[in-house]
Amino acid sequence: MPNRITVLDGDYIGPEIMKAGLQVLAAVTKDSDFEYQITHAPFGGQAIDEVGEPLPQTTVDECKNSDAVLLSAIGGPKWDQCPKRPEQGLLAIRKALNLFANIRPTKISKAMMEYSPLKKISPVDFVIVRELTSGIYFGEPREKNADDAFDTMRYTKNEIKRVTKIAFEMAQGRNHKVTLVDKSNVLATSKFWREIVGEMAKQYPDVEVDYCYVDAAAMKIISNPAQFDVILTENLFGDILSDEAAQITGSLGTIPSMSKGDGQVALYEPIHGSAPDIAGKGIANPFSMINSVAMMLENSFGRKDLAIRIEDAVNQAVAAKVVTPDLGGNYQTQAVTNAVIQNIERVGVACQKQ
Repeated sequence: MPNRITVLDGDYIGPEIMKAGLQVLAAVTKDSDFEYQITHAPFGGQAIDEVGEPLPQTTVDECKNSDAVLLSAIGGPKWDQCPKRPEQGLLAIRKALNLFANIRPTKISKAMMEYSPLKKISPVDFVIVRELTSGIYFGEPREKNADDAFDTMRYTKNEIKRVTKIAFEMAQGRNHKVTLVDKSNVLATSKFWREIVGEMAKQYPDVEVDYCYVDAAAMKIISNPAQFDVILTENLFGDILSDEAAQITGSLGTIPSMSKGDGQVALYEPIHGSAPDIAGKGIANPFSMINSVAMMLENSFGRKDLAIRIEDAVNQAVAAKVVTPDLGGNYQTQAVTNAVIQNIERVGVACQKQ
């Protein structure tokens, strides 16, 4: 039975880069035993245009019946005055699919080193596991008055345990290290996180655990990012640190992300927005969507072999300077995609000759 993938095409540059991702998926699986079936479903601005809702129930049902979801960038000024904005669909789909952990990789390959703003850089490869559905963004009560305002940061033991489990299991497949980032010298919630993570660490004796205050972690991501393997943190800190980490790679246009829970369905998407200013110009960087496809193949389908072929093909394109304007090149989206596909096919031919 083929693997079922639901595709949410996105808005503005969303469909352009999704097309690139699906072309690469077809190329890398062409001569493999990986079979899949694609279903497109309306989401975000597209869904508002079609049915007046950013997340129709039919799309939720389709996603729940899938093995993985591929989502491209959504939103934009076209829907600014709508009662429900496209971005509301993101919160809704995370809730509907119980996606409580966001995993964002930070990887600087040799090919990407020259694009990093860091002067002294070695290959970097770490992931941030961010709790996604609780914390101060969702805490109640919250209130804004004329003379004061307040928000509530709250975490339950179960919310911390379930995301911590994901972080430790991820570390077991990587370099066996988890760094909990918090502010336990100030915040009660951070002290609670340390207690629970410390207890759970006993279940993973093969994983080293250390702790870092969020301000120190922010500095270390700049000064020595290679020291990290898996960073585990709560929602607010993860939101900030993951964007900081994205900047040291040199381009938001290359970075994928995964949102997952304890069910079978994970969602994969680029970290950047829909870039209305360049939509339709054919110059959007397709690497983030292509890398999202690679992340999906490895994490949802256990096909690290195919993911590596994609990552190698992307790095070859970068090394050859076949890149879009955001990386200083003059190639269009389709030309960059074609280069990646050619690199994949070249490796496939070489393997067949051996």
